[in-house]
Amino acid sequence: MRKYFVITAGILAGLGMILFQRCKGKPAAKENQTQQRGFEFRDKLSDYGFFKGALRELDPHPGVVRYELSTPLFTDYAIKDRFIVLPRDSQAHYTARGPLGFPDSTIIVKNFAYINERHQKVLIETRLLVKDPADHEWKVMNYLWNREQTEALKHITGARVPIRLLDDDQQLVTTVYQVPNTNDCKRCHTQDGQLLPIGPKARNLNFSPAFLGHNQLTDWATRGLLAGLPDLKTVDQLPAWNDAGHYTLEQRARAYLDMNCAHCHTRAGDAYNTGLFLEYGQTDPHALGVLKSPVSAGGGAGGLNYDIVPGDAKHSILAYRMNSTEPGTAMPELARTVIHKEGVKLIMDWINAMPAKK
Repeated sequence: MRKYFVITAGILAGLGMILFQRCKGKPAAKENQTQQRGFEFRDKLSDYGFFKGALRELDPHPGVVRYELSTPLFTDYAIKDRFIVLPRDSQAHYTARGPLGFPDSTIIVKNFAYINERHQKVLIETRLLVKDPADHEWKVMNYLWNREQTEALKHITGARVPIRLLDDDQQLVTTVYQVPNTNDCKRCHTQDGQLLPIGPKARNLNFSPAFLGHNQLTDWATRGLLAGLPDLKTVDQLPAWNDAGHYTLEQRARAYLDMNCAHCHTRAGDAYNTGLFLEYGQTDPHALGVLKSPVSAGGGAGGLNYDIVPGDAKHSILAYRMNSTEPGTAMPELARTVIHKEGVKLIMDWINAMPAKK
């Protein structure tokens, strides 16, 4: 089988045309030296050479692999474009749990944009997650797009960006979008003290996105991007939270909580001390919050007694905090400044459908 041609670790040399040259098979200079001194984030997004033509079009060069997630994280109704760049002659490896096994020098690219009142796509930020070949650890950096939409510049300290966007109902929403600083990113991405990707897990990729037309994992394996993929019948699949035609209310609500909450609300995450564990595979009702008293919510609990009251979403802390934008109350704490109306409705419907405890 002919291996799909992907991008070499030579991109770490930091020259703007490295990516383009590697797609044409040209060697990168001083690659070993670059790996020894570790990854150096460039000042501009264009310096990496991920995209051809006008940068704002996000038209990837060969070897920059687009992907989607079956259930994504909600971020102020943002449109997200996702890409993975693998080093040349390497593959990701299938893992049944957690993110895929990505080789050193892998770069994960996630772009955030919104649709304005003129129905134009406006780019806000691009985040890079890089597996540094020097220490084999993941590193993160944000790039903030300029007003001209011609370039994104390295931005470490976070930013507040006033925007007017159209939500999923085409209603106009005014907010101040929060670009996270690098420490904010680490809070959500840290598991057991180790920075890790959140989205690209086998179960989140195990579906057929519209842009591709067939199963994403199978496509990657066929193209030589993924090794060790077993029979798809044995691979878990995270339901699409908004696909009521194929998944039950329970499945969709649990998938939504898994992607929006469980990166922190897991025993290895930032909110481990709450005792509220919301990963999709969780089977303990108390750990899911059913008639569980909050541990550290404080005033954010709104005077309510339990994380989830079966059959009564209005008196459940989980739904209450999702339906707020107040600091100290709103959950998730990061990644959103507006209420996800559709997500809140899903979780409330799920709670209300639970048999009430007597």
